[in-house]
Amino acid sequence: MRALFPGSFDPVTQGHRDVLRRAALLFDEVVVCVMFNPNKTGRFPVAERLERLREAAADLGNVTVDYQTGGLLVDYCRRTGIDAVIRGVRDTHDLDHELPMARMNHELAGVETFFIAADPALRHISSTLVTTMGQGLSRK
Repeated sequence: MRALFPGSFDPVTQGHRDVLRRAALLFDEVVVCVMFNPNKTGRFPVAERLERLREAAADLGNVTVDYQTGGLLVDYCRRTGIDAVIRGVRDTHDLDHELPMARMNHELAGVETFFIAADPALRHISSTLVTTMGQGLSRK
């Protein structure tokens, strides 16, 4: 089975890497895809995010990296023949946010969502936190 691991990956975190590695063990192929989110302002250029994802997947033979500039996630899944989506969740807040989208993806295109619980040692890390901390450190 082919699975899509979508996200903005802005920036790629250790949590993303952990979910990617674990998903690669479960699925025949995983496509990790930088998706455009109109509600987020990109901090890192897409080319840099793609390169960091390629580095994270360098030793995973069943992982490919892609980029989607617009449209729905289910449109990407239909176009590429993907039937499953991987979502990492850190806590119940993440799950509450992801469940309605998972249900809609299933209703629209029959795409199943698989949730991978964050490693407890990494669950406090978010892309926003990493970026904010980096900005604070660069100001000193």
